[in-house]
Amino acid sequence: MKYSIISWNVNGIRAINKKGFREWILNENPDIFCAQETKAQKDQLTDEIINIGNYSSYFHSAEKKGYSGVATYTKPNPISVNYGFGDKSFDNEGRTLVTDYGNFKLYNIYFPNGQRSDERLNYKLKFYESLLKTIQNQDENIIICGDVNTAHKEIDLARPKENKNVSGFLEIERKWIDKLIDNGFVDTFRLFDLSPDNYTWWNMRTRARDRNVGWRIDYFFASEKLMSNIDNAQILSDVTGSDHCPVKLELSF
Repeated sequence: MKYSIISWNVNGIRAINKKGFREWILNENPDIFCAQETKAQKDQLTDEIINIGNYSSYFHSAEKKGYSGVATYTKPNPISVNYGFGDKSFDNEGRTLVTDYGNFKLYNIYFPNGQRSDERLNYKLKFYESLLKTIQNQDENIIICGDVNTAHKEIDLARPKENKNVSGFLEIERKWIDKLIDNGFVDTFRLFDLSPDNYTWWNMRTRARDRNVGWRIDYFFASEKLMSNIDNAQILSDVTGSDHCPVKLELSF
């Protein structure tokens, strides 16, 4: 059994649908597609966004309209679907969808951004710790994908020195990724590519993508037990339509 999974912060699913989103998914044809920052509740979406080809779709939206939100489109039928991970202070922002496929449990997550205020940074750090506590004691194979909103190492952003005091590259945020790895998870992209200049987000206001002045903040983390099942992990940097680009993971069982 083979799986191809794509994760993408679409920065508004209704906006990106006007740029050929539906056609792109059908052409790329992943088994599972995870979207973050959908910025829509399901009743605001048209049928052409909800029903794409032979995918089943699941949406976890924020209570606040036009904010946050995740969606998972899947060809294989999940054994179960969970909306959030049981903490209402996080789940009301529509940040997590968990689909269980038996061979693995997939967490599609839009992690909080901490740049707006100290309050939001603290919220982000609490979200990190709550997720880690949730997955620490699970025996299942786990894959975490999405916009983590933190670059892990200096190689993961174009200008590390200038951003060392900016949320998204704070030491306390980066140490959480260290902790995730220490708890038996692997940054799958770095299994295949150790080179610099590989980014997944660029500031649109400064046209940073034209100069590849970016950050790698979108990931697939996987349980170490899955290492023999991972065939490839890559960044689809040529795909436009959002300020992020998609990332892709391929597995076989």
